[in-house]
Amino acid sequence: MSENIAEHRMHRERFHLPESLPGRLQQVRARGGRVVAVGTTVVRALETAWLRQPPRVGWQESELFIRPGFRFRVVDALVTNFHLPRSTLLMLVCALAGRGAIMTAYAEAVRRRYRFFSYGDAMFIEPGKVP
Repeated sequence: MSENIAEHRMHRERFHLPESLPGRLQQVRARGGRVVAVGTTVVRALETAWLRQPPRVGWQESELFIRPGFRFRVVDALVTNFHLPRSTLLMLVCALAGRGAIMTAYAEAVRRRYRFFSYGDAMFIEPGKVP
């Protein structure tokens, strides 16, 4: 991790998107549904694939660094763990819901003694809905 986030180089994650996924997501949107990602890897995979139009399917890799200011094209909400301070994953959730809202939620999680990181408690993040 670099002290300057603009200089940070993300690790690569390999993922596979089935050929049917773009059409299925289009159907969800057409009927007013939302795309809820389960995990930050899913967020990175979907947002990476949709950087191009038409979206890429099949095996690919992501080095996408999602941080505040990122424009989400696919993901509307997220289920994820409480991530560690100063991590790229914390930046990703702040990009989705806003830093203030996430810091408020984290303060409550600390107060209630939630568990953080990989085997910790999870949260549902929906932009505009976090107190």
